[in-house]
Amino acid sequence: MTSQDLDAFAAWVEDLMRDRGYDIDSPRGGGKSRIADEAGVHRAAVTRLLQRQSMPDLETTRRLARVLGVPVREMLIRSGRLTAEELADPHDYLAAPAPSAEFARRPTLEEVADLLGVPADRREMFVRVVEQFLPNDAHDQPVDAATTTAD
Repeated sequence: MTSQDLDAFAAWVEDLMRDRGYDIDSPRGGGKSRIADEAGVHRAAVTRLLQRQSMPDLETTRRLARVLGVPVREMLIRSGRLTAEELADPHDYLAAPAPSAEFARRPTLEEVADLLGVPADRREMFVRVVEQFLPNDAHDQPVDAATTTAD
């Protein structure tokens, strides 16, 4: 991570904090303490980020994301820790419009397990459990990924 990456990330987080009503600019505004308290992190971690001294650890990043109302995925990408490709969002695939019928095929339960990040050593169990909830005629057919999204 470069100092430019840290600076860009810190500037983005500062903007989020200000937009959410945290007074981080005045010495006695209390914004840094308030966000640290609400996130359940040390004030020093917030201060180090805002002073461009260091990137918060993963747990602090997760907690700040929750308080700031942004996805952890976005925080990790903007921080430069991971790329969008490394954090592919399975919802992007599931929400994509269905391909034309001519080329379409539904993903198998194995493929759905892969999309959902089910570890390889648990895929067989995943498939057996999910099959129990499918109509009997669907056991031998691929699953429609658009209908497998969890709400």
